[in-house]
Amino acid sequence: MISKIINMVDRMKDTEDRLLESMFQSEPIADNGFSDSVMWRLRRRIWICRLTLPAAILIGGAIAIKPALQFVLVGSRLLNAVPQELFAVPAAWISQLPIILIAATALVIGMLSVRMLDE
Repeated sequence: MISKIINMVDRMKDTEDRLLESMFQSEPIADNGFSDSVMWRLRRRIWICRLTLPAAILIGGAIAIKPALQFVLVGSRLLNAVPQELFAVPAAWISQLPIILIAATALVIGMLSVRMLDE
């Protein structure tokens, strides 16, 4: 169903509307394919930008996988060398855990608030 208001607007065109319609209905300017070649180059550049970052991530990940695995192996050996008593949480800390978490949350909120005030 077509609205009567839209039909009324189409019928009530003044001279400026008709002039604008005639200007935009003119034939496109012949440029011997220049605009098509520009658009092709822009599309190609966009695709190159879209594909470059994922390709660089894959290549960098492939290069970095061996040193990363060696780093993990060295880290696990170092953790085995550290006495296990250093990893034990003292019993006094367990009762204070809620207070420590509240203080850490307040610290994070305070730091974020200061950063937001600076901006």
